[in-house]
Amino acid sequence: MAAVKPKKLTYSTTIFFLLLLSCSAALTGPRTRPRPRPCKRLVFYFHDILYNGHNSHNATAAIVGSPAWGNRTILAGQNHFGNIVVFDDPITLDNNLHSPPVGRAQGFYLYDKKDIFTAWLGFSFVFNSTEHRGSINFAGADPLMNKTRDISVIGGTGDFFMTRGVATLMTDAFEGEVYFRLRADIKFYECW
Repeated sequence: MAAVKPKKLTYSTTIFFLLLLSCSAALTGPRTRPRPRPCKRLVFYFHDILYNGHNSHNATAAIVGSPAWGNRTILAGQNHFGNIVVFDDPITLDNNLHSPPVGRAQGFYLYDKKDIFTAWLGFSFVFNSTEHRGSINFAGADPLMNKTRDISVIGGTGDFFMTRGVATLMTDAFEGEVYFRLRADIKFYECW
């Protein structure tokens, strides 16, 4: 009896088997990974007081850019589209504006949609106290009409060196277009 020679797999046969494996993996559904737990969690409040032409003694934010139809002391109509605001807001541990600040929120927000009330944020929490030193950097879209919004923690310095994570923002209070307070629930997923 003669020995049977094994057949060589061709390139197309190999591709066929790989496609078959990937299709069977797709049919079994997505693999769910357990969500990672944060390595650190912090909650702060920051208080934004927009300059309105009369409150220069306590304003912490100012309109620095406006559309052609706007001005720099009143936010533009049409969901404030085109306004750019810079801020240097106090950060507190509770929602009281008169609590001692533990740092400053410094950066800008711009209103970037005409048909929906939304903004884009780029800012840092800057700390120089006995409890925290350094900064936490944030960036992302802020759909203001949502009760909570997530923005990215994109890095940090000092005590927060190279941190990454998510900050869940919630509008805690607002008074017209002059004052608002945001609660920032920060969850770090990369800690050093």
